[in-house]
Amino acid sequence: MHAIGLDIGGSKTHAVSYLSTASPRTQVVEAYAASANVASVGETEADAQIAAVLAGLAAQGHGGTPDVVCAGAAGVDSAAGEERLRTLLSGRIPGGELKVVHDTHLILAAASVNEGIVVISGTGSVAWGRTADGTTARAGGWGYLLGDEGSGYGIARAAVRHVLRRADDRLPADALSTTLLNRCGVASADALLDDFYARPERGYWARRAETVFELADAGDEASVQIILDAAFSLADFIRQVHRALGRTADLPVVLGGGVLVHQPVLGEALRQHLHEDDPHTLITLDRDPAHGALDLAIAAVNDTQGDH
Repeated sequence: MHAIGLDIGGSKTHAVSYLSTASPRTQVVEAYAASANVASVGETEADAQIAAVLAGLAAQGHGGTPDVVCAGAAGVDSAAGEERLRTLLSGRIPGGELKVVHDTHLILAAASVNEGIVVISGTGSVAWGRTADGTTARAGGWGYLLGDEGSGYGIARAAVRHVLRRADDRLPADALSTTLLNRCGVASADALLDDFYARPERGYWARRAETVFELADAGDEASVQIILDAAFSLADFIRQVHRALGRTADLPVVLGGGVLVHQPVLGEALRQHLHEDDPHTLITLDRDPAHGALDLAIAAVNDTQGDH
């Protein structure tokens, strides 16, 4: 069996491949490339990065046509988004079975949870849930123009707004304003505004969220408030999904995405915002989502073989 799992995020693409005929030491290999998210980088760049990550696997002896590929990405919750990614993958992996899902599905699989709610804060943000009977619901995930509250991008956007508001009020630059201007290489709030619109790359601004977390750790009140607001948005996503699933009982909540996984202060703030009647069994993902994609790919092969 040859199965591949792909996690296509806003900043990188992570592939995990299982090849049963390889030596035990090399049965599972991994490769990385830049983002292949079609909605973020366009079809040409996405195709190039898919080719790059598959070449990385092939260089480790996992080339050829796999039996199945499971790819998870943000933006495939619509039929059109799923079809765009499927078309790109089929061009690079002709003949193999393709399973295309929203990236939240990978996180439940990586956490070995059959029913529960996933909340992601990475470059973007979204929550998605599934019950044991297959009922699903989602909240957020509208992209940076309409949403992404609580994400790395959303946190950086809130920091930019903070700088601009202080400038409008003729207030002196505070720690967050001064540090963010320095990190962005600009000298004034007006220049920061121009820079924000001149740089459409969501990943660039999402990385600026690190400034907010650093200052929050040092006790900066403005940065702490931005993180609390982000956590409130994520908690609200969880409540929306829980209500939509029609559940009154607790469901496990898996925290995923680079920001939630690597910035525990955001997860702790999220816990503070959840009430007694909200889902509150929180699990921080400790396995990369690409491994969840591989699990789903292998399960698809096993299901197919079981049908024969």
